[in-house]
Amino acid sequence: MRRTPASTFCVGFCADFIWSKQNIMSRHNDCPGSCSHQDAHAPHRDEHDAAPSSSSRRRFLQSAAAAAAVGSAPYAQAQTQTPPTAEPVARATVPPRAVTLNINGRDYTMQLEPRVTLLDALREYAGLMGTKKGCDRGQCGACTVLANGRRINSCLTLAVMHEGDAITTVEGLASNGTLSPVQRAFIEQDAFQCGYCTPGQICSATALLSEFDAGGASTVTADVRRRPPQLTDEEIRERMSGNICRCGAYANIVAAVQSAHRGTVGSGTGDTYTTFVIKTSEVA
Repeated sequence: MRRTPASTFCVGFCADFIWSKQNIMSRHNDCPGSCSHQDAHAPHRDEHDAAPSSSSRRRFLQSAAAAAAVGSAPYAQAQTQTPPTAEPVARATVPPRAVTLNINGRDYTMQLEPRVTLLDALREYAGLMGTKKGCDRGQCGACTVLANGRRINSCLTLAVMHEGDAITTVEGLASNGTLSPVQRAFIEQDAFQCGYCTPGQICSATALLSEFDAGGASTVTADVRRRPPQLTDEEIRERMSGNICRCGAYANIVAAVQSAHRGTVGSGTGDTYTTFVIKTSEVA
């Protein structure tokens, strides 16, 4: 096979690839239409004609590889550059200040940062361990307490927001060693197993009964204009839906709320009170 002369192989352009001191290859085109190297190669036409055809393919591959290297050089250099590091943002810290909370009828004055939640204030500063930290996201209801009689998730509110409020935890439901009706009902109906969620369940059930007595309706109330005469199991399940029991004692919890609602509970003194304190307040 006869080799095409080098002067006609340029097909409209000639490229000279030069390596700079920075090891970056550049290309220079000299012949937009007719090859300027034609005359230079003309005296050697016979010599090129005698060369094997593989020489032309080799030169073409070398030129293609050099062009690819030129195109990828800027990208490779950009990849090796170190990104600029941002200086750390200085955050101003707010010093603790005195916060007075009325918890279970007693004033507690604590040095708290504004970011401290009510849950952490109760457990870490006031030393009331009955309120439990479950998910710390307001999803399980284990941290439920009463603020002015209204049930709230103490992990979702700041302690400084409740100065002047009457806060009630599970420790404050009993009076002079006598359990509240809801506490007694939970014991009699065996409405807990591990006991971790029980303080939140009891506080929520206590507020539930108060809301029902005040005429509050739920999403399953048939007629929101009038209060139904009795709480149904469906009403209790809906009103307690914000409290999760991972042990699955839901049937007994509903029975306990029904028992407290109908007033069919015992006295709640003596060993019963001691058992309840061990199962709910001393479980950290």
